[in-house]
Amino acid sequence: MLLFWPLVIPFLIAVACLLCHRSGAAQRALSLLGALALLAVAARILARVIVSGPFAEQAGGWAAPFGITMVADGLSATMVLLVGIVAVVTTVFGFTDVTKAETRAGHHPLTNALLAGLCGAFLTGDIFNMYVWFEVMLISSFGLLVIGGGPAALDGAMKYAGLNLIATVAFISGVGLLYGTTGALNMADLHQRLQGRGGETAILVSAAFLIFAFGSKAALFPAFFWLPASYHTPSFTSSALFAALLTKVGVYSLIRVFTLVFPIEDTAIQTTLLWGAALTMIVGAFGALAQDSPRRVLNFTIISSIGYMILGLALHTPLAMLGAVYSLFQDVIVKANLYLAAGAAARLAGAESFGRTGGLWRAHPWFAALFLLPALSLAGVPPFAGFWGKLILVRATLEIGAGALTALILVVGLLTLFAIARVWSELFWKPAREAPSPTRLPATIWAILLLLAGLVTLIGLEAGPFIDAAAGVAAGLVDPAAYVAAVLGGPR
Repeated sequence: MLLFWPLVIPFLIAVACLLCHRSGAAQRALSLLGALALLAVAARILARVIVSGPFAEQAGGWAAPFGITMVADGLSATMVLLVGIVAVVTTVFGFTDVTKAETRAGHHPLTNALLAGLCGAFLTGDIFNMYVWFEVMLISSFGLLVIGGGPAALDGAMKYAGLNLIATVAFISGVGLLYGTTGALNMADLHQRLQGRGGETAILVSAAFLIFAFGSKAALFPAFFWLPASYHTPSFTSSALFAALLTKVGVYSLIRVFTLVFPIEDTAIQTTLLWGAALTMIVGAFGALAQDSPRRVLNFTIISSIGYMILGLALHTPLAMLGAVYSLFQDVIVKANLYLAAGAAARLAGAESFGRTGGLWRAHPWFAALFLLPALSLAGVPPFAGFWGKLILVRATLEIGAGALTALILVVGLLTLFAIARVWSELFWKPAREAPSPTRLPATIWAILLLLAGLVTLIGLEAGPFIDAAAGVAAGLVDPAAYVAAVLGGPR
């Protein structure tokens, strides 16, 4: 039962960490062991998908669509692999970032529970079980937000939990309407049952509930305000985990459900997603220009990046879907890199606020170079990874004659470049107010930053194989016949 191991491993590690709650060293060792095991299993799942295509496994031997189904295709298998990569790098970074108080408060059990929720959401083939995994993520991520303490953490956590509880009600309402209308919860089964029924009122209302639920998790406009209020409050380790993966669950869910379950072309669903994507890009870009610390700037760049991905989904052409998928994959690595680099910068500068930083270029030139690589990728500067995703989406909009959307992509990219240039200026270029800090980065942090910067650079300079892989994933989303056959049987 290969597809159940990404759930079993983090849960076992979470329990083991609880049993070792008196020993921080034991918890750190267990978390690293679990992250490496998760990465190994994820690589095995992706290898099997590459060789033989999508495959499914049924809990308890109950055949789909009646049992609990776990499914791996190119999209879900790659996302689980990315969970494994981010789990390893954040765990190692956390060795010197997570405080003893946070460790005692349950950082490691909560993190591993979050990893299990992420893998469950990516691999489930049942829309109700997706709701269950969302709840696992909500509980564990709320715990990670509050264990750092302080009024800002509590305020951000309350906004995060409040909106997500409302989204939970919307999610279960949408699922209930779907079940009442179709009698099905398995997503492959729903794909078959909803053919030709996209215009029915109950189906459209269900879709609206789910767009709000998934959009809230993804920080899609207008349900985005919780993210800039919360992602800068926990440890940098937790921030990187959230930025890289937590919002991507919402993006993944939107892509999965609105390519597999609901027909969206030429419907109100497509129009809603298009406007949501455009407004999300605009809000994120302008919000990033008005912030006063690296993490606050990065919080808003998450929002604008989500807009790019949902724009590709909304356009729903093969090229646009390629742009959405490629942007999703590379953004996980870029955001993890930048948040961890921001943590290293705060350690070297002794502060986060722009008013108290500066001079890092002269004091720490090698670190400045490692920060610059993912920053250029986020800004979409060629030939880095972020550029190729934007270029694909520009071509997709030109292909359908949507000049206004082409202009929007370019303008938002330019504003993002301005925001990142300001971060660079405030952290590295301007003179320091005080003498440079004698602080040195631990070897573990150097190793993680080198690894991630190398990955970001590789994805950009050798983009061809990665774009080809993303194209294969996108093709499977445009035509989900192989996914449906893997779950329900039949020709692929």
